[in-house]
This record gives sequence, C-alpha cells and structure tokens, in this order.
Amino acid sequence: MIETEFTPYAAMAGGALIGLASVMLMALRGRIFGATGILLGVLRPASSSDWTWRALLLAGMFTGPLIYTLFAGSGPAIQVPVAPAALIIGGLLVGLGVTYGGGCTSGHGVCGMARLSPRSFVATGSFMIATTITVFVIRHVIGG
Repeated sequence: MIETEFTPYAAMAGGALIGLASVMLMALRGRIFGATGILLGVLRPASSSDWTWRALLLAGMFTGPLIYTLFAGSGPAIQVPVAPAALIIGGLLVGLGVTYGGGCTSGHGVCGMARLSPRSFVATGSFMIATTITVFVIRHVIGG
C-alpha cells in the first residue's frame, strides 16, 4: 500500500504562496494563474512583454526548489512509486484533460473557483471525481 506523509504546515504554506501568486498575477497583469496556459504562452507568445513575465514565472517554478535545497541543505524526499511508463501515460492523459477541459487544476481549481466561475466548478468537480475513481481502481481493484 502507498503511504503518504501528512505535512499540514508545509501544505498550508504552499497553498498560501500559490494563493498569493494568483492574486498578485491577477492584480498586476490581469491574468489567471493557470500553469499550462502560462507554459503555452511561453511557447507561443502574443508579445515580447507577454513572453517575459511568463518565462520569469516558469523560471521561478524551476529555481524555487533549488533555492530551497540550498537553504535546507537537502531537497525533500520524493518517492514516485510507479513505473516510468505510468508517469509518461499519466502525463499524456493530463495533457489531454487540460486541452479538452480548457485549463488545469491551478487555473480552474484555484483561480476559477475563487472568481465563482460555473465552468471552473464543473471542471474542478470533474477532476476530483476522476481522481477519486482512479485512486480507488488503482489501490483497491488493481492492487497498486
């Protein structure tokens, strides 16, 4: 059985930082903090100023853990209890879901629901239902 470590303070701090970043991006740029949309905007920018803020935000997402590791002395222990093929298939499925769902969990779940978007409530509900079914099937039917 897969065990997960309960880290309420780290989760609360991370959630607060995501919320703060979402509010700042909306206040300063008038944009929704949807990670996949931000990445897509780097790959296909509308303008050079649009590309710049997106690239800086993504750079922060990648360098943040490195900075944490420098100050903490080591990175957090990360366990991935699945085969690389499962990660690749999962990534492709998430990519399809983001495409057909018109956004990702950060865009819909954090920003869209905060704006009381009906579309985001439906999308987030769909994410949660699909996740619950997937975990149940993997843990209790297949026996992962």
